[in-house]
Amino acid sequence: MIELHEVSRRYDDGPPALDQVSLSVQTGESVAVLGPSGSGKSTLLNLVAGLDRPDTGTVTVSGTRVDALGEAQSARYRRASVGMVFQFFNLLDDLTVLDNVMLPAQLSRGSRTQVRHRAGELLQSLGIDRFAGAYPGRLSGGQRQRVAVARALMNRPALLLADEPTGALDTASGADVRTLLRQLHADGQTILLVTHDRELAHECATRTVEVIDGRIASDTAVLR
Repeated sequence: MIELHEVSRRYDDGPPALDQVSLSVQTGESVAVLGPSGSGKSTLLNLVAGLDRPDTGTVTVSGTRVDALGEAQSARYRRASVGMVFQFFNLLDDLTVLDNVMLPAQLSRGSRTQVRHRAGELLQSLGIDRFAGAYPGRLSGGQRQRVAVARALMNRPALLLADEPTGALDTASGADVRTLLRQLHADGQTILLVTHDRELAHECATRTVEVIDGRIASDTAVLR
């Protein structure tokens, strides 16, 4: 599903954030990219999401050359093919939980009836349907991250990208989100997540890829 070939990305005059990185992720895999701050792992995620472009190399997702897309094409690619979950949720506080979840499909101009039905199904399957009319600020961190996951899944993306999904959560909420990610992968969702949390990686991933100073230092199957 994902193919990075000799990808490099440099910002300003510093060392490269990524340096000749090649990486493949197959459909149905759950891959965790590990590394300290500044290692290049978030740059890698942004390149796969089409939020950034490499200086050299190619980024291909489900047959689409993401690095070659224009701005409008990148936005359509993200709406159709990618769901994104962020460390700090990125929910809109002036919209209800239901409206936050519905937003990606509304941007895609789906039928409002079908959109509401899909959003309701997701909230129910994630155990947060009772909060549909609430505002995000009234929810716990773990509940808000579940809302963010529901929003990410709204358009049935082939790929779920997660950037430090437990980084802003307490221990109990983090465990809750780890369980959710395992369930999603068991249901067939392809996941690429970046984290510095080795416990999250080993619980939720089938492979761990360690990035140090912009290069892949290891690529290891997770044994359970």
